[in-house]
Amino acid sequence: MTEAISNTSPLLYLHRIGALDWLPRLFDRVLVPGAVVEELEAGQRRGYDAPGARCLEWAQVVEPRCTPSEWLASDLGAGELAVLALALENPTYTVLLDDALARRTAHAAGLTVMGTLGILLEAKSRGLIPSVAPWLDRLESAGMWLSLSLRQRILRLAGE
Repeated sequence: MTEAISNTSPLLYLHRIGALDWLPRLFDRVLVPGAVVEELEAGQRRGYDAPGARCLEWAQVVEPRCTPSEWLASDLGAGELAVLALALENPTYTVLLDDALARRTAHAAGLTVMGTLGILLEAKSRGLIPSVAPWLDRLESAGMWLSLSLRQRILRLAGE
Protein backbone atom coordinates (compact mmCIF):
# COMPACT_ATOMS: atom_id res chain seq x y z
CA MET A 1 0.00 0.00 0.00
CA THR A 2 0.96 3.63 -0.19
CA GLU A 3 0.39 6.90 1.58
CA ALA A 4 -1.91 9.66 0.34
CA ILE A 5 -2.64 13.35 0.80
CA SER A 6 -6.29 14.23 0.21
CA ASN A 7 -7.96 17.35 -1.05
CA THR A 8 -11.56 18.22 -0.19
CA SER A 9 -13.50 16.77 -3.12
CA PRO A 10 -12.43 13.11 -2.83
CA LEU A 11 -13.31 13.18 0.88
CA LEU A 12 -16.60 14.90 0.16
CA TYR A 13 -17.69 12.60 -2.67
CA LEU A 14 -16.59 9.39 -0.93
CA HIS A 15 -18.49 10.51 2.17
CA ARG A 16 -21.63 11.22 0.15
CA ILE A 17 -21.62 7.79 -1.50
CA GLY A 18 -20.83 5.92 1.72
CA ALA A 19 -17.31 4.94 0.69
CA LEU A 20 -15.10 7.11 2.87
CA ASP A 21 -13.97 4.04 4.80
CA TRP A 22 -12.20 2.80 1.65
CA LEU A 23 -9.33 5.26 2.11
CA PRO A 24 -7.75 3.58 5.16
CA ARG A 25 -8.13 0.25 3.36
CA LEU A 26 -6.41 1.55 0.22
CA PHE A 27 -3.69 3.62 1.90
CA ASP A 28 -1.46 3.02 4.92
CA ARG A 29 -1.57 6.68 5.85
CA VAL A 30 -3.81 9.57 4.76
CA LEU A 31 -2.73 13.15 5.39
CA VAL A 32 -5.25 16.00 5.28
CA PRO A 33 -4.05 19.62 5.45
CA GLY A 34 -5.80 21.98 7.85
CA ALA A 35 -7.09 24.05 4.93
CA VAL A 36 -9.03 21.00 3.69
CA VAL A 37 -10.45 20.44 7.19
CA GLU A 38 -11.53 24.09 7.23
CA GLU A 39 -13.23 23.74 3.82
CA LEU A 40 -15.16 20.69 5.00
CA GLU A 41 -16.18 22.41 8.24
CA ALA A 42 -17.29 25.51 6.32
CA GLY A 43 -19.47 23.25 4.16
CA GLN A 44 -21.01 21.67 7.25
CA ARG A 45 -21.78 25.11 8.71
CA ARG A 46 -23.58 26.00 5.47
CA GLY A 47 -25.67 22.84 5.73
CA TYR A 48 -23.87 20.69 3.14
CA ASP A 49 -23.43 16.96 3.60
CA ALA A 50 -19.72 16.98 4.38
CA PRO A 51 -17.62 14.71 6.59
CA GLY A 52 -16.04 15.94 9.80
CA ALA A 53 -12.39 15.43 8.89
CA ARG A 54 -11.25 15.87 12.50
CA CYS A 55 -13.43 12.85 13.42
CA LEU A 56 -11.75 10.51 10.93
CA GLU A 57 -9.50 8.35 13.12
CA TRP A 58 -7.38 7.29 10.16
CA ALA A 59 -6.74 10.81 8.81
CA GLN A 60 -3.80 12.78 10.11
CA VAL A 61 -4.14 16.57 9.93
CA VAL A 62 -0.76 17.96 8.83
CA GLU A 63 0.28 21.45 7.75
CA PRO A 64 2.76 22.07 4.95
CA ARG A 65 5.92 23.93 5.96
CA CYS A 66 5.73 26.33 3.00
CA THR A 67 3.88 26.95 -0.26
CA PRO A 68 5.78 27.74 -3.48
CA SER A 69 5.23 31.44 -4.13
CA GLU A 70 4.55 30.92 -7.85
CA TRP A 71 1.44 28.89 -6.96
CA LEU A 72 -0.04 31.71 -4.89
CA ALA A 73 -0.94 33.65 -8.05
CA SER A 74 -2.78 30.66 -9.55
CA ASP A 75 -6.51 29.99 -9.38
CA LEU A 76 -5.98 27.17 -6.91
CA GLY A 77 -8.00 27.20 -3.71
CA ALA A 78 -6.54 27.13 -0.22
CA GLY A 79 -7.08 23.38 0.12
CA GLU A 80 -5.46 22.59 -3.23
CA LEU A 81 -2.47 24.83 -2.44
CA ALA A 82 -1.99 23.13 0.92
CA VAL A 83 -2.34 19.64 -0.58
CA LEU A 84 0.19 20.38 -3.32
CA ALA A 85 2.64 22.01 -0.92
CA LEU A 86 2.38 19.04 1.44
CA ALA A 87 2.87 16.69 -1.50
CA LEU A 88 6.08 18.46 -2.49
CA GLU A 89 7.32 17.75 1.04
CA ASN A 90 6.20 14.10 0.71
CA PRO A 91 6.81 13.28 -2.98
CA THR A 92 6.24 9.53 -2.59
CA TYR A 93 2.64 10.10 -1.46
CA THR A 94 -0.29 9.83 -3.87
CA VAL A 95 -2.16 13.13 -4.19
CA LEU A 96 -5.96 12.75 -4.14
CA LEU A 97 -7.34 15.55 -6.33
CA ASP A 98 -10.26 16.05 -8.70
CA ASP A 99 -9.78 19.69 -9.79
CA ALA A 100 -8.29 19.88 -13.31
CA LEU A 101 -5.91 22.78 -12.65
CA ALA A 102 -4.68 21.22 -9.41
CA ARG A 103 -4.12 17.89 -11.20
CA ARG A 104 -2.15 19.59 -14.00
CA THR A 105 -0.06 21.43 -11.42
CA ALA A 106 0.62 18.21 -9.52
CA HIS A 107 1.60 16.36 -12.70
CA ALA A 108 3.90 19.24 -13.70
CA ALA A 109 5.56 18.93 -10.27
CA GLY A 110 6.12 15.21 -10.89
CA LEU A 111 3.60 14.04 -8.31
CA THR A 112 1.43 10.92 -8.49
CA VAL A 113 -2.24 11.90 -8.75
CA MET A 114 -5.43 9.93 -8.22
CA GLY A 115 -8.96 11.32 -8.33
CA THR A 116 -12.21 10.03 -6.93
CA LEU A 117 -12.76 7.94 -10.07
CA GLY A 118 -9.30 6.42 -9.70
CA ILE A 119 -10.19 5.52 -6.11
CA LEU A 120 -13.25 3.65 -7.45
CA LEU A 121 -11.04 1.74 -9.88
CA GLU A 122 -8.54 0.94 -7.14
CA ALA A 123 -11.36 -0.23 -4.84
CA LYS A 124 -12.51 -2.65 -7.52
CA SER A 125 -9.01 -3.90 -8.25
CA ARG A 126 -8.47 -4.58 -4.52
CA GLY A 127 -11.78 -6.41 -4.20
CA LEU A 128 -13.56 -3.83 -2.06
CA ILE A 129 -16.38 -3.61 -4.61
CA PRO A 130 -17.48 -6.04 -7.34
CA SER A 131 -18.46 -3.37 -9.86
CA VAL A 132 -17.73 0.31 -10.53
CA ALA A 133 -20.96 1.13 -12.44
CA PRO A 134 -23.30 1.50 -9.44
CA TRP A 135 -20.74 3.69 -7.70
CA LEU A 136 -20.57 5.97 -10.75
CA ASP A 137 -24.36 6.30 -10.47
CA ARG A 138 -24.00 7.20 -6.79
CA LEU A 139 -21.35 9.80 -7.59
CA GLU A 140 -23.59 11.41 -10.17
CA SER A 141 -26.47 11.44 -7.67
CA ALA A 142 -24.08 13.05 -5.17
CA GLY A 143 -23.39 15.90 -7.59
CA MET A 144 -20.32 14.81 -9.55
CA TRP A 145 -20.71 15.58 -13.24
CA LEU A 146 -19.43 12.85 -15.55
CA SER A 147 -19.45 13.16 -19.31
CA LEU A 148 -20.63 10.11 -21.21
CA SER A 149 -17.15 9.60 -22.66
CA LEU A 150 -15.51 9.74 -19.22
CA ARG A 151 -18.06 7.33 -17.79
CA GLN A 152 -17.44 4.92 -20.68
CA ARG A 153 -13.67 5.24 -20.23
CA ILE A 154 -13.90 4.42 -16.51
CA LEU A 155 -16.14 1.44 -17.18
CA ARG A 156 -13.73 0.22 -19.86
CA LEU A 157 -10.79 0.56 -17.44
CA ALA A 158 -12.83 -1.40 -14.87
CA GLY A 159 -13.51 -4.12 -17.44
CA GLU A 160 -17.25 -3.51 -17.29
